[in-house]
Amino acid sequence: MPNRRRRSKHARPHRPLGSHHPQAVTRASGEWFVRAIPAGRSEKRYVCPGCDHDISPGIAHVVVWPQEASLGSAAAIDERRHWHTHCWGR
Repeated sequence: MPNRRRRSKHARPHRPLGSHHPQAVTRASGEWFVRAIPAGRSEKRYVCPGCDHDISPGIAHVVVWPQEASLGSAAAIDERRHWHTHCWGR
């Protein structure tokens, strides 16, 4: 019987990270983590800090939080905010 070995994972083509991994972004306002939320996973209503309008369930958007916690905050993840994708991109 022939020996069938699995190909090395290093020989496979690169697979990009999914949207569940945050992307590091630097802006004039600081360094941020940004994660895309697809429409199918958006289940709650949020208020966008960029325009003060609702982000309804079922609307694709981004979640943004600082890379470092600000003073008085236990963790940077506690400061995350949900933005319309176009509001964050301005």
